[in-house]
Amino acid sequence: MRMSFSQTFTSEDISRLRREVAEHAIGCGLHGVRLDDFVLAVHESVVNAVEHAGGIGHLWLWTADGAIRAEISDGGAGIPEPYVDGDKQASGNASTGRGLYLMRRLCDTADLRTGPEGTSVLLTMRLPPAAGLPVRRGMRRIRVAAPGDGRSGCFTA
Repeated sequence: MRMSFSQTFTSEDISRLRREVAEHAIGCGLHGVRLDDFVLAVHESVVNAVEHAGGIGHLWLWTADGAIRAEISDGGAGIPEPYVDGDKQASGNASTGRGLYLMRRLCDTADLRTGPEGTSVLLTMRLPPAAGLPVRRGMRRIRVAAPGDGRSGCFTA
């Protein structure tokens, strides 16, 4: 595990924190749409902590096992039960309720622990293979010749 970043944040830190998360994720090899998705998911969690859990939270960002992970925690009263599921998209007219839904859709995994002592959200995004290393793309095709009764016996697997 490589710790990349750890910071307590408030509402004044949101924009700067979003840029720093993007820079760290780029440095770890995340790019394109997956970079945008990860940064947005972390941003949503940070905003939720600021808006719904007392205005302060903590972000840890690290890489391990070929993935980048962000844990966002707060000391709020926990997420109300109707919102914990987060599998239902908020209606188009709703002004809130999209954060958990987006986090779960944007990241490879989004785990949530919540209760009266606070909430912790763990977001994980697999990183692309390291540059210059071979990428295994399934089985290679091989040609096998088998001695037989005079016919050329060959098959490709």
